[in-house]
Amino acid sequence: MRALIQRVSQASVAVDGKTVGETGPGLLVLVCAMAGDGEEQSAWLARKTVNLRIFRDDEGRMNRSLLDTGGGALVVSQFTLAAETKGNRPGFSTAAPPAEGERLYRHFCDQLRGHGVAVENGVFGADMKVALVNDGPVTIWLDTQAR
Repeated sequence: MRALIQRVSQASVAVDGKTVGETGPGLLVLVCAMAGDGEEQSAWLARKTVNLRIFRDDEGRMNRSLLDTGGGALVVSQFTLAAETKGNRPGFSTAAPPAEGERLYRHFCDQLRGHGVAVENGVFGADMKVALVNDGPVTIWLDTQAR
């Protein structure tokens, strides 16, 4: 699985002009299941996400995790993280099939909740509009293949 994690002051996602998920201080997590991924990858990614020490401590250093801060997470499915860009037109054949991608997306969200994180979501497969205020900016790329 792949995730693009952004530390945010706030973030929201809308479908057809209606806000379907939002968070205050915390993380915006764009996530993609890759072909061959399973629950092991999803659980690892969730653990890594909630334990990343990317929030400021009292001295202004990135030394606190989402669990330390009590922040929330807005999780949005984004199959385009699987893009193959050898040519000028991206290909997405390495992404998990839609049904499996949705199952693992939901599993990832459930794993975050299991760590005590308040999670809001986009709508899997929908045309979404994401708005965020990136805090820092801090943006981290995670890939379970690189662990």
